[in-house]
Amino acid sequence: MGLEQKLGNMGVVTTTLETAVNWGRTNAMWPMLFGLACCAIEMISTVMPDNDLSRFGMELMRASPRQSDLMIVAGRVSRKMAPVLRRLYDQMPDPKWVIAMGDCASCGGVFNNYAVVQGVDEVVPVDVYVAGCPPRPEALMHGILTLHEKVKREKIKDWA
Repeated sequence: MGLEQKLGNMGVVTTTLETAVNWGRTNAMWPMLFGLACCAIEMISTVMPDNDLSRFGMELMRASPRQSDLMIVAGRVSRKMAPVLRRLYDQMPDPKWVIAMGDCASCGGVFNNYAVVQGVDEVVPVDVYVAGCPPRPEALMHGILTLHEKVKREKIKDWA
């Protein structure tokens, strides 16, 4: 049952510009590898064959911020690391998104002291929070799908 059988002889598919661009953005996200602690192991295991992140077009974690549009902050962020994190975020091209993976990235986790940032949202704007200590790869994939739904709802007036 192909597309031709569903459409008949019309040969035309219509959509909106927003839908087409947002579909392209969700299916071509390139995540940046920013693992800081134990959550990084779970993030790395997400691209392994058991979980297969490549079905979302994300089989390659980028090490360069200039080649990525999704930053996954996995682990605790120290006060010394915060300026580096912000610099890397600023070097990413627009549009860009951030996922805070784990309790440490979301709210500081068990490290309630002066040396650890109590939530990465103090440094960069976060789009999706993934809970857990450390969260399973399935939770990260759920966070990515949640981000995809958010991107699919974006409007043209929000692009600027």
